[in-house]
Amino acid sequence: MPHFVVHEHHASHLHYDFRLEIDGVLKSWAVPKGPSMNPADKRLAIHVEDHPISYAPFEGTIAEGRYGAGTVYIWDNGTFSLLGGAITAGRIEFSLSGKRLRGIFTLIRLKNKEKEWLLVKKKDADADASFVTSPLHSV
Repeated sequence: MPHFVVHEHHASHLHYDFRLEIDGVLKSWAVPKGPSMNPADKRLAIHVEDHPISYAPFEGTIAEGRYGAGTVYIWDNGTFSLLGGAITAGRIEFSLSGKRLRGIFTLIRLKNKEKEWLLVKKKDADADASFVTSPLHSV
């Protein structure tokens, strides 16, 4: 099964890097408010450059002056199943099996936007309306 990882990234602004292992790379989205288990939360996800799969276990500090400077932690990780759609079509549905994120999610590209997507949790048995995204670490 392919893997996913969510990096908690303390850069100039805290955000979460949501990454799915697809086609031999980590397809990546920066999610400013972080993923949510609450289906009412529609999280903006900015599609960013692919990362090598070897980047999935990375935790550490990216030096000042380098792209993405700041501290990176693994907020969640696990496996996922692609249920339908394609990135090229602007919509993918998948099921996550992680420590924090579980169940079905959809990434939907916003109309007439190249890099702006929404990450949405489906109403399923794993949905949690009381879920609050919070960092594991403070820097």
